[in-house]
Amino acid sequence: MSDHWAQDALVPPRAHGEPLGTAVLKAVAEDFRVDEVLGFEPDGGVAHRLVLVEKKGVDTLHAARLLARAAQVPPRDVGFAGLKDRHAVARQWFSLPMSRQAPDWSMLDDGRLRICRDEPHSRKLRRGALRGNRFHLRLRECSVDPLQLAQRAAKIAEEGVPNYFGPQRFGRDADNLRSVAAWLESGELPRGREARAFVYSAARSLLFNRVLAARVRAGTWAMLLPGERVNLAGRNSWFVADVIDATLLERLARHDIHPTGPMPGRGELPAGVAGELEARVLAADAALVQLLAQEGVEASRRALRVCPEDLAVARVDDGVELSFGLTSGSYATMLVREMFETATFAEGGDDAQD
Repeated sequence: MSDHWAQDALVPPRAHGEPLGTAVLKAVAEDFRVDEVLGFEPDGGVAHRLVLVEKKGVDTLHAARLLARAAQVPPRDVGFAGLKDRHAVARQWFSLPMSRQAPDWSMLDDGRLRICRDEPHSRKLRRGALRGNRFHLRLRECSVDPLQLAQRAAKIAEEGVPNYFGPQRFGRDADNLRSVAAWLESGELPRGREARAFVYSAARSLLFNRVLAARVRAGTWAMLLPGERVNLAGRNSWFVADVIDATLLERLARHDIHPTGPMPGRGELPAGVAGELEARVLAADAALVQLLAQEGVEASRRALRVCPEDLAVARVDDGVELSFGLTSGSYATMLVREMFETATFAEGGDDAQD
């Protein structure tokens, strides 16, 4: 694994300057609270049930297995929209097939899972089928000037932060990156659909982060360049902007649109200035891009920036509390690092996933 890979994947450049100080994140699970926002309500259908679960100390996949056992259904029949951190208090929705007999949720009463709602619904919940997540974080052991903190928060609220994939995406101790390096060297993928999916995901996330890191260094991560493929905020769609006019700049300023970067695979890079920059960055990893295309992975786009909703910051005791919303697939830890250099007491999973 090259040093450039490790740098851009694990410690990419910050956009808003040096951290304001150090802090401890996730000293206890209650310091990291996340509420999933689906963007729709259960529809009363009869085929499935939507279950809102509060979980603590359990990752999403293990929670799904526990729910399947309680409902007496195969784990593959349990649906969820995204992955949530294990070392956190997270409220997240799951779907299960409707059965004649209601599940015995009491068998889950061990402090790890709590059923908050159980509602009828017509469809299985699919990955990515959520609007976003609401985070409530407490950072401990940090001393920061209140004025500097307020100024940094205001800047982040106005401009957003780089929408990097967090280090969690690349596995514990960057194991997924090592798997990508092994694939590149040997041309052989691991056996098993899930293992291959992890390699594809890590490879594409790495390449996206490298392009975004280049634009952060160039100061263009929150700008529109000629030829940009522009994301419509909150939607998985984009359009080409050959010319950047006043209307687009106004929409950019009010967070209605965002510049995008590549999730490589089969497909063409954009033209113009934006495309030239991406081509230069990806040229160093052309063999990896080619492998993804050969595997039939379809290219897509991801917003280069994410703008928090209703960002609130407060000083408390020896630390700081943060509250904000992010669109699905964006990482709370990537916002925090634009304020503080953090140490973590516990190994966590993904704080968000698309």
